[in-house]
Amino acid sequence: MQTAQQESISALTRKGACLAFFNAYDDLDTARMIGLAAPNATVHFLPLGNDGRGSFWEFGKAVWDLLIDCFPDISNTVDSLTAKDDRVMANVTIEGTQAKDFMGVVSKGHRFTCDHIFVFRFNEVDQIQQLTIDWNHAEFVNQLGG
Repeated sequence: MQTAQQESISALTRKGACLAFFNAYDDLDTARMIGLAAPNATVHFLPLGNDGRGSFWEFGKAVWDLLIDCFPDISNTVDSLTAKDDRVMANVTIEGTQAKDFMGVVSKGHRFTCDHIFVFRFNEVDQIQQLTIDWNHAEFVNQLGG
C-alpha cells in the first residue's frame, strides 16, 4: 500500500507527464507525445464513437499527425490538471487554423477554439496506459464552417 507521500509523488509525476504530452503537442512532435505511453496503451476520441478508438502508438499518432497536417498552427493551453488515483484529468483549450480538409470538413481557412477534456490513466510505472479525449464536435465543425 502506498503512503500519502508516495501517492503525492506519483500525482506530481503523472501531472508532469501530462504537461510533457501537451508541450510535445505544442511542438508538433507526435513521436514525443506517444513516447510517454506504454507500448500497449489505447486512446479513444469519444465524439468519434467506436471509430475513434485504437492503439495510442498507431491510431493516436495517425490522428495527431493528421491534425497537425490539417491545422499546422495547432496549439493548446492547459487550463487545469486534477490527479486522483491512477488518473489525471486535463481541461485544455485547443485552437488552430484549418489549412487542409479534415475528416470530411472542407477547409475554408477558418480558425477554431475548442475546450477539450483529456483523461489520462497511468500504469504502475507512470506511463500513459489509456487516454480518452472529449470535446463538442458539433461546435468544432461549426467553427470551421462545416
